[in-house]
Amino acid sequence: MSNIIFGPIRSRRFGTSLGIDLSPSSKQCNYDCVYCELAPATTVDHQSTVLPVATIITEIQKALAAHPDIDVLTLTANGEPTLYPHLEALVDAINAIKGEIRTLILSNGSTIADPAVQQALSKIDTVKLSLDCATPRCFKRIDRMHEGIDIETIQSDMLAFKEHYRGTLIIEVLIVKGINDRAQEIEALSTFLEQLRPARIDLGTIDRPPAYKVEPVTYETLYTLAQHFNPNLPVHITHRKHGTPTPASYDNEAILTTLAKRPLTQEDIDLLFDSSSQKRLQKLLDEQRVIIRNTHGVDFFTVSHENH
Repeated sequence: MSNIIFGPIRSRRFGTSLGIDLSPSSKQCNYDCVYCELAPATTVDHQSTVLPVATIITEIQKALAAHPDIDVLTLTANGEPTLYPHLEALVDAINAIKGEIRTLILSNGSTIADPAVQQALSKIDTVKLSLDCATPRCFKRIDRMHEGIDIETIQSDMLAFKEHYRGTLIIEVLIVKGINDRAQEIEALSTFLEQLRPARIDLGTIDRPPAYKVEPVTYETLYTLAQHFNPNLPVHITHRKHGTPTPASYDNEAILTTLAKRPLTQEDIDLLFDSSSQKRLQKLLDEQRVIIRNTHGVDFFTVSHENH
């Protein structure tokens, strides 16, 4: 049963992680996303092959004994982890043995209406939910969901969950060329996310071979789309394949205006700013007109409101 555990995996955002696969033998998912790295499969609304909690816990204990310097335990699946029917019992058992290690779950968010799922998620330190579209037509095209799942219900129950959740809520948006890369789709997402107020929004694109014939967008497109989100939202571009550097010259005012609209990471700065602009940025940092703010593991350059 060692295929339950994978890693360790080093992440800049979460530290050193051990993955826990709640469906290691087959894909069991209520979505058939066009970008999924797993082969296409018929959607399901429950797991037909279920691992015992005790089996999972035994494998976690073995893995932690072999890798004592773990920062986070990540619940995931070949499919959707919240379809695991004993999720709360598993989370309780993990919390009983994890010590200072944090917990994280990677979910598509589809089951958030289920009170039992919300109860289980409320006991996890970081909940990362996918939300690729905020409009029904786009949602159906990209996520190819099981019958009975609709985007309005998901959004409503995400808001309800956020009301009582005390951990870190992260939203992941994956952009697919020609489907959800239009400005109006991003603006619809932004409108909803302004209500939800997650701790961070990870904006990315396809970076592994997808199940269907769909294509990623470029880093430059992601950066352009990020401008359509409300500037108060903590959007972080996550793109494994870094963009082609296209450094341009920014004077002080342009730097401040850019960062006021969209805080940037060091990777963004390296791609967008020429060397003279980077020196000007450093001077603005020294003068504290620009500051670095860490948002749940990611450093952003942003404008200091006291000095702007």
